[in-house]
Amino acid sequence: MTNAPRLTAWLDDFFASYYRRRPVNATFIGMHGYDDRLPDLSARATDELEQELARLERELQQLPHEPLSVAEALDRSLAEGFLKIQRWELASVHFQQGNPCVYTGEAIFGVIALFLRPFAPLPQRIEAAISRMHAIPALLLQGEANVREAPAAWTERAVRECTGALLFLRNGIDILITQHSIKDARLREAADRAVDAFTRFQNYLETELMRHTTDEIACGADTFALLLRSGHFLDKTAHDIEAEAQAEFDASNAYLTEHASEFGALTWQEAIAGLADIHPSADQYYARYSELWSASKATAAEHDLLTWPNFPIKYVPQPEWAREAAPYLYFLFYRAPAAFDELPLTRYLVTPIEPNMPLDVQESRLRATNDSVIKLNHVVHHGGIGHHVQNWHAMRAESRVGQIAAVDCASRTAMFCGGTMAEGWACYTTELMGEVGFLTPLERYAERHARLRMAARTLVDIRLHHGVYDLEQATAFYREQVGMSDSAARGEAVKNSMFPGTATMYLVGTDLIHELRHELAARDGEAFNLRRFHDRFLSYGSVPVSCVAKLMREASSIHYEHAKGGASATTGV
Repeated sequence: MTNAPRLTAWLDDFFASYYRRRPVNATFIGMHGYDDRLPDLSARATDELEQELARLERELQQLPHEPLSVAEALDRSLAEGFLKIQRWELASVHFQQGNPCVYTGEAIFGVIALFLRPFAPLPQRIEAAISRMHAIPALLLQGEANVREAPAAWTERAVRECTGALLFLRNGIDILITQHSIKDARLREAADRAVDAFTRFQNYLETELMRHTTDEIACGADTFALLLRSGHFLDKTAHDIEAEAQAEFDASNAYLTEHASEFGALTWQEAIAGLADIHPSADQYYARYSELWSASKATAAEHDLLTWPNFPIKYVPQPEWAREAAPYLYFLFYRAPAAFDELPLTRYLVTPIEPNMPLDVQESRLRATNDSVIKLNHVVHHGGIGHHVQNWHAMRAESRVGQIAAVDCASRTAMFCGGTMAEGWACYTTELMGEVGFLTPLERYAERHARLRMAARTLVDIRLHHGVYDLEQATAFYREQVGMSDSAARGEAVKNSMFPGTATMYLVGTDLIHELRHELAARDGEAFNLRRFHDRFLSYGSVPVSCVAKLMREASSIHYEHAKGGASATTGV
């Protein structure tokens, strides 16, 4: 029951528009009324969307005063910020007007999304896949019409995604057909039509778009300020955040250099490289994920860190149909479960290591997916106390935006505003597990490198989009100062250039959680309870950490005043 029926009706309209205009996002979120469609990014549809966004913004401003719950006040603020950012995105070269990856990502993941989770009977999902593959030619033709100039690196990434899409459509579909005994010939026929469309688009990218390049990748200071203010809900400037990130980068670099000798190394790069030597054998590999997951849950319970929900997850090999294509695509090991599917099990797709693989391939994969990677990345950060536990709370949050904002979609999360919570919490919990002794000394040392990497991401994000760095300088910074390989450095820099304000959310979100915890612990003294703090913090869903911090500070202040017999304060966003 709500005391704000007009806002509720407006939010109904807002979300209906969101799902209708973003059908691939809707599939990932678990709203399946548009599973047979791809987005319409034509000039006509874009004009209609601009008018729709303006109407929604105008109607929001005209709503009468109503008593709002905390969640309703959050949703009003976050939806308004979303509309402002979306109106910028529609005209920005970072998205459909100048980035070919928008088209490749939506086209191929519109199909892949239908096979990642058994949210409906297979024949129903096949029917939707056929419809979406028939819609791919029109979407890619819109890409040709809209994107007449782009940074070379974005075009190169789109070409790579075309390669992945073609591998899936040619070979992956056949594996699906064989494994599931699919008799409907229309699936193969639709895939062939999509192959023709991707082949044409790849040719356009390589022969036409690559001849029309631009060096313009910066979103600019005004837009970056908009993203900080209306997306992350920060009152800090980019200059403030850059200074904090530089201080963290310098401190982490100094710490790593000073303590490398404790691990028998001359440099921190050599020390961290030693983690690759500690890995399971091939026959222990799959079981190791579950072993470390169970150990992490037991450690959280032992130290009373939070209430761990019953939210089953299973580590399984990446499906065979995806293996050729995945290295070329935004194909994640772990995707946030669809908010509204509520499937009984989440499958976590791990790098396959099979007995029939050549020994050198096995060894290479085992060293890359060593104990540290399994523990820190696949268990703590993603599959356990980090993203997975946070996603359980998000799916049950009172905030409607908070339920869906951090769901992973074709190339990014559903809403920009969910970033500081999703990534801030996951990075924070990795450090938290270090505090309580779950990490080895070398892994804790490596976590300091993770902080250096987070700080570096923030610095590159800000400097790229304020015109201080170009892509080559950003790549060199990652390679020379963070220790990334050439390909990893280039990939990270390109991703940063495409999604302004996104890389900043890791360090900002993590540090805001630490600050809030330390402040409330100091205020509450012996009454502070870490599990209660974490449970309350997560209950808000995937909303900006800054908003949650404001609400929890106010609630703590009220409690403190009541404890002293004083007056209460009012809460809001």
